[in-house]
This record gives sequence, C-alpha cells and structure tokens, in this order.
Amino acid sequence: MVPQGGTLVRRTLALLVIVLAASSTSCSVRRMVANGIGNAISSGPDVFGSDNDPELVRDALPFGLKTMESLLLTVPKHRGLLLTTCKGFTEYAAAFVQMEADRIEPGDYAAANEMRERALKLYLRGRDYGLRGLALRNRGIGTQLQLDPKVAAARIGVKDVPMLYWTAAAWGSAISLGKDRADLLADLPAVRALVERGLALDEGYDAGAIHEAMIILEALPPAMGGSPDSARLHFERAVALSKGARASPYVTMAQSVSVLTQNRAEFDRLLHQALAVDPDRDPTQRLATLVLQRRARMLLQREDDLFLEPDTTKSEEHR
Repeated sequence: MVPQGGTLVRRTLALLVIVLAASSTSCSVRRMVANGIGNAISSGPDVFGSDNDPELVRDALPFGLKTMESLLLTVPKHRGLLLTTCKGFTEYAAAFVQMEADRIEPGDYAAANEMRERALKLYLRGRDYGLRGLALRNRGIGTQLQLDPKVAAARIGVKDVPMLYWTAAAWGSAISLGKDRADLLADLPAVRALVERGLALDEGYDAGAIHEAMIILEALPPAMGGSPDSARLHFERAVALSKGARASPYVTMAQSVSVLTQNRAEFDRLLHQALAVDPDRDPTQRLATLVLQRRARMLLQREDDLFLEPDTTKSEEHR
C-alpha cells in the first residue's frame, strides 16, 4: 500500500511545514523540498502493506493520497510519486470502497451503487496518474493507447513495468465497474495490450501479479476475447510464481472464472485455499491477505446468489 504511516506520517507533516515556509521563496527551493519529500514517500518502507489493521490503514490512506497530490502540483514529473499515487488510489478504491459496496449491497442497493460510482472515479484518478508516469518515457502514449493499443504498448520498456501494471489495474478496474459505459468499454483493448506487454517484459513481476490480471481479462465473454481455459493457465502460473503464499490468485479465479463457468465446487475450493493462507507467511503482503480473506468470506456468504444451481453437497452430507 502507500508507504506512509506512524513516524513517516509525522515526518511528512513536518516536511510539509517546510514546503509552506518555502512557498514564499523561489520556485527552485519549493521543487527541491517537494522532490525530497516525494523521494521519501515513494521509496520508503511499505509500512501499510505489512499492517495487520485494515481499518487503521483505511482511515490513514486519504491523508497520504492528498499529500501526494499536493506534492505533484510542485513536481508534476516525479516518477516515484506518480507510481505511488496511481497505486494508492487503485488499492484504496478496491480494498475499502468497492468491497464495502459489495458488502452493503444486499441491504442497501442504492448506497452500494453510489459507492461503486465513487470507486470508479478513484480508479480513473489512479489511471490518469499512471498514464502521466508512462508518458515520461513514452510521450503521447495515453492517446496512442486508445488509437493503436498494441503499437503503443510495444513502446514501453522493462523499467516501466510497475507503472504499466498499476495503470492497467486501475483502468481495468474502472472498466469492470462501468460496463454500461461505452466510452470505458472502448478502452478494453488498451488494457489488454498493456497487460500482454507486461507479461512479455517481466512475467514474474510482483510474484505473478500480471498473470492475475490476465485471469480477469480471460474471464470476459469469448466475444470480448476471453477464454476460461487460458484463465486457468494464468492462474496456475500465478500460484507457481507466488509459491502459494498469496490469497489473491485464488480469490481472483473464484470470483471471475468459477462464477462465469458456474463451477460451484471449484469456487468453494479456491476460496477455502485463500482462507488457508497464513497472513504472516509473507509480512509484506499481510494487509492484502487480510483484506482478500475478508472478500473470500463475503463471497462464500453470498454463494447462493452467485450460482443458479443449489448447493447439494451439504444435503448429501446429512443423508
């Protein structure tokens, strides 16, 4: 998650005071100070990712995101800040806005829709920061991705794989929430081109995260380029690259492909595998594991709404 928290937040506040004090001096001084803060934020330890308290992180993240946006007004081409801001908005929207919308939907459909609209806007905000980051080495790539996605994506080099991945994650997440918006659906080829380019450059990035993105793309209807068989291959590769230490491949596969193919037994098995992952096995992924395990429990609770056929296994157990 966004690398702020505890001592780092206090340090950032102190540095922001310096920024304000420097605002009455030269622009070069403001840029120097802002660059220093940006470097500390974007390259410091990821204290949020290892946290075991999702609510604490949820409450702290907005401050961090607005801090980074403020800094980018002074240093708009800071690559590290652009990446961290893109990632931060994407993760915040997914873990704390969209998931909350899914949780409350059975009891308050209207409120859930409002939260999904908010999540969509946050994803687009993250995407725009990611595109700005990609444009630093690939001028005009945002427009070219919409006009000629494959040619545009081919311009991206291995140094930009993290920016590529988070831009695609934000963009793809927005599309998934805006399926009734033709303008967003028209961008799907751009997202696929980015993800496929990422695989070609570094398939092992972040322990198979790009393969997880491909699971979602391959869970689309065949008319939109999806293939459940291909999704399963990407799932197997994601699990292998993560060495089974991450809950995300199991949850992604269950809520996308298992639901699409109405494979209830697979759905149950995958989500229970996600719940079996020890959050402390990879401390850097502790927060992500806890959040995804919450989603796994929520999906299991809503299982009857996701599958047309009833669950016969429980009744068979009592015979």
